[in-house]
Amino acid sequence: MAPLPAARLQAFVRPFSYVGVDYFGPIAVRVNRSTAKRWVALFTCMTTRAVHLEVVHTLSAESCKMAIRRFIGRRGAPTEIRSDRGTNFVGASNELKKEMNAIDHQLAETFTNANTKWLFNPPGTPHMGGAWERLVRSVKTALAAMDAPRTPNEETLATVLVEAESVVNSRPLTYIPLESAQEEALTPNHFLLLSSSGVAQTPKRVAESRLSGRNDWNLCRAMVDQFWRRWVREYLPTIARRTKWFEEVKTVDVGDVVIIVEEKIRNGWIRGRVVDVNVGRDGRVRDAVVQTVNGLVHRPVTKLARLDIGGGKAGPEISDQPYGSGKCCDVRRSISADSLDPMVEYPLTEDNA
Repeated sequence: MAPLPAARLQAFVRPFSYVGVDYFGPIAVRVNRSTAKRWVALFTCMTTRAVHLEVVHTLSAESCKMAIRRFIGRRGAPTEIRSDRGTNFVGASNELKKEMNAIDHQLAETFTNANTKWLFNPPGTPHMGGAWERLVRSVKTALAAMDAPRTPNEETLATVLVEAESVVNSRPLTYIPLESAQEEALTPNHFLLLSSSGVAQTPKRVAESRLSGRNDWNLCRAMVDQFWRRWVREYLPTIARRTKWFEEVKTVDVGDVVIIVEEKIRNGWIRGRVVDVNVGRDGRVRDAVVQTVNGLVHRPVTKLARLDIGGGKAGPEISDQPYGSGKCCDVRRSISADSLDPMVEYPLTEDNA
């Protein structure tokens, strides 16, 4: 497994300086006498692993922009925001940039950080957002498992989300010591509130008979209790040690012939040639641009399968050109011209010229 990104290891920075954001939902709420849908934006601190939940009314870029402004107003302007390439996130990023250029520079420094960068993961790479995708899954599953006797109103939903945020931020990040009963494990709330929990828990659970009325406070307490019981079951397996990604494998390089893995297209064996690669801070290739008959496509290396076109002989001899140099590698192959794929433009060498 590769080292953690630099944003996960920043020292002496305030919480939520490096942020990942994603959506989940919808959640049904009661508005007057009708039912509406609401979504939740989950912001996670890449360093302290704290979370911040915001209710989003629609999936438009406008709602996304307002949710980000509410987040910045309470947590401060982040240095870097990472997200998947959703249409609402791309639209919000473009609109925020336009507004930053339109308003006065002094106002820009007052209400937002002009140095904030918004980075998008390549398409089809949910594993690159694992820092927030795993939290989204656990919180989403726990919220979906809540069996409320009636649909909550917007005020109840807002309270439940804040309570859920406190529950998630009280989770242990390290092992719980056994030497002293007064010691406690480090939690995200220690970075936010200087303690594991800033609010005492409710004294007792709500009786089932009291949930049949119209008391929204009892409904809120019951929903938070259900969230806690389910979220604990979701979170505990994530702190177990994994044995994955401990073996070195050869990655793709410029000039390699690959098959693009398309899980949603039946018999979609799309072939192409790598024309450019993106190298991470650790020197390993993370994603690549592939030339196909339909044009250029951008895919992570986990969605690319290298083809052995050497007829079972020794692997291709790769030149010493650095990754991302744009220069095609001198791949020497001992194969006949009939076996070449007419779709792929191979570099000419002494063996196949």
